[in-house]
Amino acid sequence: MKFFIDTANLEQIKEAQALGVLDGVTTNPSLMAKEGITGKANILKHYKDICALVEGDVSAEVIATDYATMISEGEELAALHPQIVVKLPMIKDGIKACKYFSDKGIRTNVTLVFSAGQALLAAKAGATYVSPFLGRLDDISTDGMHLISEIRLIYDNYNFSTQILSASVRNTMHVINCAKIGSDVMTGPLSAISGLLKHPLTDSGLAQFLADYQKGN
Repeated sequence: MKFFIDTANLEQIKEAQALGVLDGVTTNPSLMAKEGITGKANILKHYKDICALVEGDVSAEVIATDYATMISEGEELAALHPQIVVKLPMIKDGIKACKYFSDKGIRTNVTLVFSAGQALLAAKAGATYVSPFLGRLDDISTDGMHLISEIRLIYDNYNFSTQILSASVRNTMHVINCAKIGSDVMTGPLSAISGLLKHPLTDSGLAQFLADYQKGN
């Protein structure tokens, strides 16, 4: 399973990259604004800065909700860097744009997916990635992991090449469960990735090893 980090914070991206397990980055206008990055020129520059830090795919989101402007924005984003994947909303014009970009050889990530039917449409339109949002489903007492399992079954039934990019991952157990189900990618905060390092028996075992070593010195 690929590990993406969901942030616009360059320091967090560097920290995840330093672990040696980072495969890519996802971000969105809200995450950009959280880092104080506003205005088209600044946002485009920030995407380039992110691409310079990582070797994998970087999802860059269009702002438009109409087909013509999505195409214009998406082509501009794709031209920024070979690592850019154009991120499109799961709406009618987003699917139309996905098909357009797929035919042009431009990679896409269809986002804000909350049903298996939406994921099926995205795959039919040639999406490179589809992003079902786990945490937001959990927030409304719906089983986000069940959605991932449904999409996995459908994609496997028909050998769709679209990768399941499990998004809105909130914690380490989300990561583990995504891996069990067979999600191709997970994207979440740095804490969800670094949390995999932690276990109390590792800490106590290491402390014991060090204490025993010191006894002989």
